[in-house]
Amino acid sequence: MKGKFSLSETVKKNLIHKQKTICVFDDYSVNILSNQILITTLHNLLKLNELDTGLKRDVKATIRRLPVISPIKLNLRIFKQVTLHRNNQIYGFIINICQILYENLLPSENGGELTFVDFTRDERKMAYLFENFVRNFYCKEQNQYSVGSKKISWQLIGDSQDYLPSMYTDITLDNPIKRIIIDTKFYQQTLAKHYAKEKVHSHNIYQLFSYLINQRSNTDHQKTHTTTGILLYPTIDAEYNFSYQFEQHPIYIRTIDLNTDSSKIAERLLRIIEN
Repeated sequence: MKGKFSLSETVKKNLIHKQKTICVFDDYSVNILSNQILITTLHNLLKLNELDTGLKRDVKATIRRLPVISPIKLNLRIFKQVTLHRNNQIYGFIINICQILYENLLPSENGGELTFVDFTRDERKMAYLFENFVRNFYCKEQNQYSVGSKKISWQLIGDSQDYLPSMYTDITLDNPIKRIIIDTKFYQQTLAKHYAKEKVHSHNIYQLFSYLINQRSNTDHQKTHTTTGILLYPTIDAEYNFSYQFEQHPIYIRTIDLNTDSSKIAERLLRIIEN
C-alpha cells in the first residue's frame, strides 16, 4: 500500500467490505496553488508604473527562477483555498501579503497597467499585516517555543456558553515550562490622549488581562499562572518599554521600529521574548 491510509474516507465510502482503501499522497510539485498565487502577484507588480526600477529588476529575476509555475486568475476565494500546515506555515505571511496587494492593485486608465492604492493609513490592514509579520518571524527565527494563535476558553460557569464570544490570542509562544502571549496593535499614535496626558489604550490592557486570567489552568498551574503578557506596537514617534506585574504575571509594553535595518528588527523582537 502506497501513501497514507485515510480511515475516515474509506469508511465514508463503505470500501472496507470490498477490501479497498483510500490513500492520500503528498504532492511534491512546485506548481501548487500557493506558488501560483505568488507568481501571479509578481507578474502584477510588473504592471505598476510606480514600481522602483531596482525592485522591478528583482521581481523579473525572481520570475525567471520560477519558470515551471503557472500564473492564474486571482480572486478573493482563491486565497482561502491555500491549506497551511506545520511544514509550509511560512506561506501564511506570504499569502497574506499577496492578498493585500491584490486588494489594493487597481486597473489604471492605460490598458494593461495597474495602479497601487496606498493602504498604509488603513489601520485595520496594517494591524493585520503587523500581526502576521510578528507571528511568522517567531515561527521562523527561534526554536524555543511553538508559535500560533491559541483559542482560550472563558473561565465562566453557566448554561449559556454558546453565547460567549470566541477568544483567540494574536500570538502565543509555548513550551513545556513557559508561555508568552503577545497582543499586537497598530495605531497611528501608539498612546491615547486622556486630558492631554498620554496613556496606554485601556481596552488593550483589558484584553491582555482577559487572556492571562482565562488561560489559567489547574492542570498546568506553574506555567499558566506565570504566563507573560506583552503588548507590542510599532514605533511611531518614540520607543516605549513599560514593565508591570499582575500577581505572578509579568506584563510588558514594547514598541518595535519597523523603519530600521532588518537585523535590528530581528534583534529587538528576539530580545522582547527573553524577559
